[in-house]
Amino acid sequence: MSVTMQKVGLQGLTVGVLGMQRTGQALAPALAAQGARPVLCDAKTRQALGDAATAIEALGAEVRYAAGTDAVLSEIDLLVPSPGVRRDAPVLLEALRRGIPVLSEIEIAYLIAPCDILAVTGTNGKTTVTLMLAAALRAAGRNAYAAGNISADNIKLPLVTAAAQAQPDDVIVAEISSFQLEWVDQFRPKVGILCNVSRDHMDRYSNMAEYAATKARIFARQREDDVAVVNVVNAPTRAVGRAVPGRALWFDKQHCGKPYHACVHDERLCVRWEGEEVALCRVDELRVKGNHNLENALAVAGSAVAYGADPRLVDLGLREFDGVVHRMELVGEAGGVTYINNSMCTNIDAAVRSMDSVRRPVVLIAGGSRKGETDFEPLGQAIARKARHLFVMGAMADEIANAARRAGFSRITYAGSMDEAVAGCAAVAAPGDVVLLSPACASFGLYSDFEHRGRAFREAARRAIAGRSTP
Repeated sequence: MSVTMQKVGLQGLTVGVLGMQRTGQALAPALAAQGARPVLCDAKTRQALGDAATAIEALGAEVRYAAGTDAVLSEIDLLVPSPGVRRDAPVLLEALRRGIPVLSEIEIAYLIAPCDILAVTGTNGKTTVTLMLAAALRAAGRNAYAAGNISADNIKLPLVTAAAQAQPDDVIVAEISSFQLEWVDQFRPKVGILCNVSRDHMDRYSNMAEYAATKARIFARQREDDVAVVNVVNAPTRAVGRAVPGRALWFDKQHCGKPYHACVHDERLCVRWEGEEVALCRVDELRVKGNHNLENALAVAGSAVAYGADPRLVDLGLREFDGVVHRMELVGEAGGVTYINNSMCTNIDAAVRSMDSVRRPVVLIAGGSRKGETDFEPLGQAIARKARHLFVMGAMADEIANAARRAGFSRITYAGSMDEAVAGCAAVAAPGDVVLLSPACASFGLYSDFEHRGRAFREAARRAIAGRSTP
């Protein structure tokens, strides 16, 4: 349940913001600039929040620490929860019971944005698509922000911040998570992109149908002249695409026979839109490799052309895009062994696709904490098919190792740290192998987040490379 608001309708409202981390710190100045009164609330004490509390207080907004439900909801007109707050949290349910509307940060961003928003969601690939699409639009002469749920080392721009900064002629390309889509009402991207839907976040959603339906909310408010870019191969996204209110542009490596599509023809990326088919760069000209990145590039090509960007300049942006840190990031090579950091791979489907994209034997590092997934069999089969050796770590080490054993794979080593795992990989890897960090799990329990884990791998890999390079 949410509230219908027109652009811009925030002036004079007292807006409670639940959570004082990245989302809360971005919302406070954006709301104040719209004439709203932000009230920042958190269940944690000031001492527990540490630096975040200091940063929040510097913004000059009212702050409510250690706030229970009554303290959060006291004298507010609207509540904006951080994405990490579950939909069934008692404070949100009580807000609705009292008639207090609940909206997400991306809804607020949409209300204040003076320019078009192109929104990207999906289980895997959305950060790469977001950054690649922003690069393609910049190559085509647009001032394009890459914002939203992006987390790639120093690339972190909340959507509401981009919306507050943008000018009418700009365009915002926003990565949107399912958590952010739970509390939208009027959010309407000019182009919406659904990369894929695979099993993930089962600790948040009761089943795949609920998860896919939440992702589909990205298209809910689109109109006939808007564009929905959808993966035709992925079954859940294909089902969503059949019911979008806007114009569906399907992407797949094969020509899918749809009126609007992006595909590969004669080894070139091609987009058919408004009765015309345009050819873009060759597949081998893309710097990002693998079938999953080809799918990402097709989604970008279709989106950019449908949005009206010059295909010749989109072509340039695609060819010059180098990739994203922690997503099949090339760390280096020594002694014929290549080290790749894929720390963002936090679910089983992504790990399988990542392994299959590598055309050389893999020495794999996997493991971490559970995200609600229980079936590691596809990962075990991929390990048996692709891996020379497996190093497992973290809470899911046994489950991954047992899945590999059931698939007939036995070259398994348990590691207590990233340094130990990478050193072990370096010892067993042969020239031509790829040492791949592709955890298939969340990082918690070992690292603060996937970026922390990726940096640990990168540092350990560089030490291993330096050791192999020493005469």
